[in-house]
Amino acid sequence: MQITSPSFSDGEVIPGEYAFCVPDEESHATFGENKNPAFEWDGLPTQTRSLVLICHDPDVPSQPDDVNQEDREVPAGLPRVDFYHWVLVDLPPDLGCFGKGSFSRGVTARGKESGGPFDTRSGFNNYTQWFDGDPDMGGTYYGYDGPCPPWNDSIIHHYVFTLYATDLDRCPVEGSFSGPDVLEAIEGHVLDRASITGTYTLNPRLF
Repeated sequence: MQITSPSFSDGEVIPGEYAFCVPDEESHATFGENKNPAFEWDGLPTQTRSLVLICHDPDVPSQPDDVNQEDREVPAGLPRVDFYHWVLVDLPPDLGCFGKGSFSRGVTARGKESGGPFDTRSGFNNYTQWFDGDPDMGGTYYGYDGPCPPWNDSIIHHYVFTLYATDLDRCPVEGSFSGPDVLEAIEGHVLDRASITGTYTLNPRLF
């Protein structure tokens, strides 16, 4: 089983058109096109009934003290945590691929709705927590929202897109659900998995 992307190569930089934020000389960062990348897959197990696609960034600072602060960088040695950017369930196996921008185009203030094309459902991503309490941006962020690492982080972030082949006709989650909710729900039902990783930074020192 494998997953590939015509939008970026495994281990390479994710282009800005797929990012939530892109570099800006005056404000450090500004909203990007926020398109979802395109993906293709093959070699699925014959018993596959539905697919799950999850994107997470394992490099997010565990403490916000230095995040996006002038004249300092987030230290490389700071413990890091997962940030989920996309939680997609009930993806039809025989689809074989989908194009860029088919699930997301642009930044949607307060978040996109949970539905999607191809009879898929989307969980909420961690921008939901990031914008909590923000009067302009606060809301529930379903679907894909791309990279926007701290513009002063001292490390390059990695975005891991993992495709899970399951023996489930429908992922057993309901309502508003998260990445960890889905991973728990499909435990024991994963036939195979494949990943592709892209990198991204907003720190000019690391370009």
